[in-house]
Amino acid sequence: VQLQASGGDLVQAGGSLKLSCAASGRTFSVYAMGWFRQAPGKEREFVSSITWVSGNTYYADSVKGRFTISRDNAKNTVYLQMNSLKPEDTAVYYCAAALPASSWLPSLRSKYPYWGQGTEVTVSS
Repeated sequence: VQLQASGGDLVQAGGSLKLSCAASGRTFSVYAMGWFRQAPGKEREFVSSITWVSGNTYYADSVKGRFTISRDNAKNTVYLQMNSLKPEDTAVYYCAAALPASSWLPSLRSKYPYWGQGTEVTVSS
């Protein structure tokens, strides 16, 4: 599975951005797609994920109510709509794909064997 993330930009605090992640290859094997982010000097952290068939969604507490994840199965694309952006949202955002597993923990990085290249989001105060 190959992933191509896009949509990162420089935006003012309070603004909005929409990230996209296009999947190609063996997409029929994907169980879920997720977004993680990594700020300078920090660990990569979970942001949100969505299961491919049922559309169940999961969010980190820090983005609940501000970010919305969605998918377009026909286009094999996942989106992350980010509203009310804050300077602390500044990071490189990575999309990732998870395969079916005996247990599902959406926030666990090890559940995602496939990763995109990242797209940079900068929120100015």
